[in-house]
Amino acid sequence: MALFLVASLTAGCTSGTQFTTPTSGRPLTKASAGPSGAAGENASKSGGLDIPAADWQPCPDAYKGIFPTPPQNVQFSCATVKVPRDWNNPKDSGTYDIAMVRGRSTTQRDRVGSLFINPGGPGGSGFDYGVYRSVYLPAEIVRRFDIIGFDPRGVGRSSPVKCFSDADLDQNFGIDPDPVSDEGYQSFVTLTRKLAQSCGDKYGDQLPLFSTEQAARDLDALRASVGEPQLTYLGYSYGTLLGAVYAQLFPKKVRALVLDGAVDPTQSTQQSAEKQAAGFELAFTNFSKWCTDNASSCPIGPDARAVVMKAIADARTSPVAGAGGRKATSGWVFTAVVSSLYSESSWRLLAQAMNDLRNGKPAKMFQLADSYAERDANGHYSNMFDANSAVNCADSDDTPTVEQDRALQAQWRQKYPLFGGALALNLICAQWPGKRDPYPKGPATGSAPIVVIGTLGDPATPYEQAPALAKMLGVGTLVTWKGEGHTAYPQTGCIIDAVNRYLIDLKVPGAGTTCEK
Repeated sequence: MALFLVASLTAGCTSGTQFTTPTSGRPLTKASAGPSGAAGENASKSGGLDIPAADWQPCPDAYKGIFPTPPQNVQFSCATVKVPRDWNNPKDSGTYDIAMVRGRSTTQRDRVGSLFINPGGPGGSGFDYGVYRSVYLPAEIVRRFDIIGFDPRGVGRSSPVKCFSDADLDQNFGIDPDPVSDEGYQSFVTLTRKLAQSCGDKYGDQLPLFSTEQAARDLDALRASVGEPQLTYLGYSYGTLLGAVYAQLFPKKVRALVLDGAVDPTQSTQQSAEKQAAGFELAFTNFSKWCTDNASSCPIGPDARAVVMKAIADARTSPVAGAGGRKATSGWVFTAVVSSLYSESSWRLLAQAMNDLRNGKPAKMFQLADSYAERDANGHYSNMFDANSAVNCADSDDTPTVEQDRALQAQWRQKYPLFGGALALNLICAQWPGKRDPYPKGPATGSAPIVVIGTLGDPATPYEQAPALAKMLGVGTLVTWKGEGHTAYPQTGCIIDAVNRYLIDLKVPGAGTTCEK
């Protein structure tokens, strides 16, 4: 997934919402790798600490909220692992709880080991995604691996960060995402300052502890807790960044990593945001072409771009009222558009939603927007965007200032008319009160080969980031999918075959492997 908190892009999730503004970080040094990077360390150790075995307990209700009925042929167990709050001071900093779920097929045979999964965000629930993927991964993988989902520190069930109120998030998502007037811009600055300060007031000196490097060290503790000598991992979007940092810190602990929807850690915050603006413009252009070619399925054709831009403009002054008087403001319309571009399967719904909206019916538009924002029918939010901001702002040490964002906004609006102005603004991190802890960026020297997947039509993590990540790691093998949407596995037979053979048999795909749509 790649997430954004209106005008603040972040890295992403597979289920369809979130951006990443990957940040730059300090170079990896021998000292920062820590003792757990040592090749000969026991599987039950991480970071020089003895890690107790995970105390798995049956949790047959783990499916609730994800599936309407219990999945057949999968048994769920849950465990909580305590990790140091600060891996730089592991014995005196207190602990966070990390929640895991294990899905095990009742027909499992020829077990290879444990497959850890992260869906991205940052802020997406890997616990919930692990439950989902225990059912919806290829049968060959489910039969051979325990599927382990986990909520990284600060997320969901794992000592969650929660500092944004529902009312403030409603205001954030509803506000004009690309304010032109100085008054409108200052209103946005004021709101984002309030959001940032609410986290500072609640968490103070803990804020830098939600960084990706700390989370990567947690991941090694999870590996040790299940007794795996090496990590097998499937990471999507922001999850590719988490996996890449892990490989740099613990190269000898890598068995197989699949990094799908790659984030390029070497890009600056500004470079990443601009690439994302270009990526969403391309994805919307592809949607518009689909509308032209599929008139019976797209009631807003043939000029879908004109219809959507008019809908956003009209919503600035005359927002349509929905159920309970909820206003379909420009921010909500924009969020719905963003949400729909994560998957080609959402294009039809976007076309219907925009057609309904111009006829005074915003329900489908809110459906798309709320799925992105993780807002339920009662107006309550998960903590996805709280965690998203905490992680992204802790990671970034090169965020443009409020004044620089304002200048970029005008420039990018000209270059990327629909998305540029909004994606230029990273106002929460620009005003973040916490110290920063940027992640390392460099080769994973000594690691086993790592598979990096890029999708040509990916809006949230544009394709060019995939070869860049593979090159940075030094042990990366690039697989290209000529498709649309955010992330590729398991979307098509070619991708499935390449990833399955790698995860099970450690057969690395051939150089230049390309899969057709």
